[in-house]
Amino acid sequence: MAFSDSFFNKVEKKTNVGKDTILRLAEKLQKNDLKCENTLREVISELSKITGKPVSKEKEDKIIKAVKDDKIPKDLDKMI
Repeated sequence: MAFSDSFFNKVEKKTNVGKDTILRLAEKLQKNDLKCENTLREVISELSKITGKPVSKEKEDKIIKAVKDDKIPKDLDKMI
């Protein structure tokens, strides 16, 4: 799936996370198993640090469960 620059601009405006950082994290996820809990925790932790928004253990667990249960929206553009 290819994303337009307008998509990255929307994400950066809402999160202050640049396109290069997003692409680096996406590459990390592509190279690893999305169902791997350790990989997901690393990415969540990294995103938390980058955005300056803390993620509680409870919320982290919910995110991981949603990913493992395949309950993540397929249309990312609608999420932002």
